[in-house]
Amino acid sequence: MSKNLDNFLFQGESFLPGNKVQLRLGLMALLLNRNVLIEDVPGMGKTTLVKFFAKATGLDFRRIQFTSDLLPSDILGVSIFHKESERFIFKPGPIFGELILADELNRGTPKTQSALLQAMEEKHVTVDGVAHQLPERFCLFATQNPRGQYGTYPLPESQLDRFLFKFSMGHLSKSEEMELLTTGPRLEKLDGLSPFVTSQELKKWEVEIRAVTVSPTLLEYLTDVLQASRKKDDMWGLSPRAGLDLLEAARAWAYFENRNFVVPDDIQNVFPYVSGHRMFSQHSLTANMEFMRAREFINTVAFVKDK
Repeated sequence: MSKNLDNFLFQGESFLPGNKVQLRLGLMALLLNRNVLIEDVPGMGKTTLVKFFAKATGLDFRRIQFTSDLLPSDILGVSIFHKESERFIFKPGPIFGELILADELNRGTPKTQSALLQAMEEKHVTVDGVAHQLPERFCLFATQNPRGQYGTYPLPESQLDRFLFKFSMGHLSKSEEMELLTTGPRLEKLDGLSPFVTSQELKKWEVEIRAVTVSPTLLEYLTDVLQASRKKDDMWGLSPRAGLDLLEAARAWAYFENRNFVVPDDIQNVFPYVSGHRMFSQHSLTANMEFMRAREFINTVAFVKDK
């Protein structure tokens, strides 16, 4: 891991103590142009995490607050008739940013939630039959309130499968919480932060991550994991897209561990974050329960070095 990358995470921990893993996962997704789902109760630092990434990188940041009356056009944009030219002109919505915060996504109706599907997968959106390309660097962070809270609509499995990671922020330790009470809200501290990572550095890290090698033996192990998940009656089998996401995430984890090759521990470390929300019914488990059950499952699949 480069010195600047290590400094990025160090700076993040100064604003979000106790969230080292969440910072790492978020940065991995940002570098890979992927999507993240953060589930937790209000006030746990979900928005602070995303705003730190925006401030540190200087990326074009857009926040979309999901409510029951939000419409797809409020996200994607609309075509407006221009009288002088006698033609329709497209006015882009907030989805046309580089770093998107879809705040309280599960408070939006299913129709509005589905407006993100094409953007999350294909990196463009279609309005009135015309495709509009999103920025080259596009990363969506969505937050959601735990299931069962008032006014929430569960996300469909097709949308959950488009999130590279799902995690919760978790509670602070006693010392960390005392520090927070002493120093005040974390979000306010971000106001004075200036970008300290360039787009060129982000691209460099991305290229280096994608160059991390994976041996045929590791690919076979990953295939065994995918196949084993489809033989269980108490879980959804992992999709081919989940397998590709696991491979991509394992490469990034190895890179953050200062290696240019993947080892079994990399796959096992990222597995709960990549697979927990895909393997179990989201109507019955919390994010932490999904994590625990996914970790239990990956521990049952043995890695055999020589077959």
